[in-house]
Amino acid sequence: MTLRTSCLGPALWAACLMLTAPASRAEQAMTPEQALGFVRIGNLAFSPDGSRLAFLSVSYRWDYRPHLSVMDVATGALHALTPDGKSERAPLWSPDGKTLAFLSNRGGKTQVYTMPSSGGDAVALTACKWGVDSFDWSPDGRSIAYLAKDDDAPDEDTGPQLADDDKSLSRLRILDIAAKTTRPLSRAGLRIDEFQWQTPSRILAVATDTPRVEEFDDSVYAIATANGATTLVAQPPQPFERLLVSPDRTQFALRSTVKHGPSPRDLFVGSGKDLHDVSQNPGLAVADVKWHAQDTIWLRVLDGFYNRLWRLPVGGAASKIDLPLSVDAFDVAHDGRIAFVGEDFAHLPELYLRDAKGSIRQLGEMQAAAADIHLSPARIFHTRSFDGTDIESALIKPALPAPHGKYPLLLWVHGGPGANFTTGYGWEQAFGQLMAAHGYEVLLVNPRGSGGYSEDFEMANKADWGGGDYKDLLAVLDSVIAQGETDPDRLAIGGWSYGAEMSEWATTQTNRFKAAFVGAGVFDQEAEFETEDEPAADEWGFGTPWEHPDVYARNSPSTYIRHAHTPTLIVDGVDDEANPVGQSKGLYRALKHFGVETQMVLYPDEGHSPRKGSYNIDMFERMLGWYDKYVGNGS
Repeated sequence: MTLRTSCLGPALWAACLMLTAPASRAEQAMTPEQALGFVRIGNLAFSPDGSRLAFLSVSYRWDYRPHLSVMDVATGALHALTPDGKSERAPLWSPDGKTLAFLSNRGGKTQVYTMPSSGGDAVALTACKWGVDSFDWSPDGRSIAYLAKDDDAPDEDTGPQLADDDKSLSRLRILDIAAKTTRPLSRAGLRIDEFQWQTPSRILAVATDTPRVEEFDDSVYAIATANGATTLVAQPPQPFERLLVSPDRTQFALRSTVKHGPSPRDLFVGSGKDLHDVSQNPGLAVADVKWHAQDTIWLRVLDGFYNRLWRLPVGGAASKIDLPLSVDAFDVAHDGRIAFVGEDFAHLPELYLRDAKGSIRQLGEMQAAAADIHLSPARIFHTRSFDGTDIESALIKPALPAPHGKYPLLLWVHGGPGANFTTGYGWEQAFGQLMAAHGYEVLLVNPRGSGGYSEDFEMANKADWGGGDYKDLLAVLDSVIAQGETDPDRLAIGGWSYGAEMSEWATTQTNRFKAAFVGAGVFDQEAEFETEDEPAADEWGFGTPWEHPDVYARNSPSTYIRHAHTPTLIVDGVDDEANPVGQSKGLYRALKHFGVETQMVLYPDEGHSPRKGSYNIDMFERMLGWYDKYVGNGS
């Protein structure tokens, strides 16, 4: 679709011209602080009458704390609700639209707050000692169900820590708003991961009655609101998530997997045992679902580098919605208007509104503080890998010619592995643009194992990390070098999480890369499995290390680390529970032992993805300095 000024308005075109115009030599010197100055937008929620739009925004300027805002759709007037230094999330309008509820830590621990849609002060409805995990309005708007630990649950920060203590499980409770009374609902021994009211007398929950089992073993249960009686409703294919009750309250939807793959990507609909996949058309990975009218389901699907919207009539064939940008989040009003966050490699994320006739206008200016971000051009292309598999990639190029004829190149590997690179601007793209502004080509590859393609493609690297996926990376790299603009003697590699592990792996297999960055990676698969927070996905991929030690050894960079010679910068959060910090320490210790140039930086009070803005700026500065030291930017 061609962008038209008649439907997009002058504001977008001004932004487009600013972002795509070639930068001068002075403008190329983007700083890490400038690169990280963007805002991401999500959790869009129309009020029932469609007049207001609640949404969350996050920025490294606010240490990535979610901020809640409400916009008047007609005028674009914006009401920011979140106090400085606080965070708020999960906005939910009451069924009558008169009240907005949300989770906030403005008073200390996270509680359920409400405020009138017409404006006014927010009031806390809960006062739980350990805070509230999640909540939902009842269909009649008279009650709120919420998930929270008992006040007498053990303190997770002090005293003896008993593993798998049932007292540490959050319980479901019901708050009568008018009477201001709360009563417990769920029984002991039930770990509830998601829930949603189906009728005033029945709540559906994604839960397990074997919480000690660290595998994919959730089921769908019905919980009677009168007495908490629990009934098994469905056992969808594992894993599954994102429970969503139909507007007429007779059915529900969830994301599951037809081929029992590693991640939920297919939309299942039914009332229980009749759950069935309704997403064969379009046949792409479903990322988000909206179901506000009984006859129509709206889907956001991952289509390679782009996120698309599809309209799925219940019982009919799906059709694609023609939008000019990739969609990062969306909601649909009852009159058919679509609010969405649009972005691509040439546009920072902004809010847009598509009316029922297809015209699009921008809502506000969310990136006003990011005017210093000048985006380098990017090209999406396809490559045939070693076995003929089609691999989609993107190449971000510096805006100016290479001073010495050819560019140094950074091969950046995404996390996951079931994630994928998309066109747009997030943390990874921000670093890519920073590197391009400093004279590097940046190569983004979606190798086998990536989401956004077929389920067979996503499952193609099962028990084979560093096999076909690594060969895909090199095949695309070689195709770019063959075009003649890349210096093959100035190559670098890096990534976060799975991308970091693949970077470690590459340094054990080749000396082509002159520098590597490893962020929160995995060094020893067996040790990681035994200490990570949620091992179920690794068990899907490799089995258990006690039954398949050879598989874990084959897929671990630690097995081959004696062959590594590439200078490597290692970064992690001290409190990382996904890939515990011992993985970074193990890699650092091994590289020191074998005399490889290395440096490790750990950020206190940070988990798998550091959120503090100053830490991320520090990280970008170190990464850029590391690559410049060992690869050189050609200036």
